[in-house]
Amino acid sequence: MAEGKKEQVRSMFNKIAWRYDLLNHLLSLNIDKIWRRKLVKLLSQKNPDSILDIATGTGDLAIAASRIKPKEIIGIDIADEMLVFGRKKIAEKGLDKMITLQTADSENIPYPSERFDAAMVAFGVRNFENLDLGLSEMYRILKKNGTIYVLEFSIPTNKMFRPFYFFYFKNILPLIGKMVSKDTAAYTYLPDSVSAFPSGKSFIERLEKAGFTNCTLLTLTFGIATIYTGDK
Repeated sequence: MAEGKKEQVRSMFNKIAWRYDLLNHLLSLNIDKIWRRKLVKLLSQKNPDSILDIATGTGDLAIAASRIKPKEIIGIDIADEMLVFGRKKIAEKGLDKMITLQTADSENIPYPSERFDAAMVAFGVRNFENLDLGLSEMYRILKKNGTIYVLEFSIPTNKMFRPFYFFYFKNILPLIGKMVSKDTAAYTYLPDSVSAFPSGKSFIERLEKAGFTNCTLLTLTFGIATIYTGDK
């Protein structure tokens, strides 16, 4: 039987965990840090006490969100090796009293309903095996009036920029990713998963299907990435 998407994603990220941070910043020219700061700026407007960071990876978004001084941030991910590197970074920054990382499935979140003020995910929703189930779980664990924040890659709409984007994404990025991570599949998967993801208004419709209201989208850097929000 063919391996399911969830197991493929788990295995892939465990293999590249040792090079994940380096490649993230290298391949985006550090623009990914700016995108996370923009999400945290939106997050700060609601001043949440408790935050769940889904598909936290090595904890970059959780660490960025620590600047707004919530009482707690819990990060979950299915890839244990990613969390090993994340915990090391968090400890080095002295944030282990605020941020906790746990192995858990985004489609079966091990927390009670209405537990968190905010839920966030950066570059993770396109990896969900069942997108609608993952979004429904995020809705479930949010308190009433809680907000979801999703940062994800998207397809640029600018006709002048798109050819350069696709050339880089389909040719240069996988080549560099393979050279640095020694993994052939991971950085071929990235452009394929972005192309298959229902970005823009299509993703807003999926948020609304999960129950979210007041849904918005903010495009970043010519539309390479988008921040989506929605309220419970």
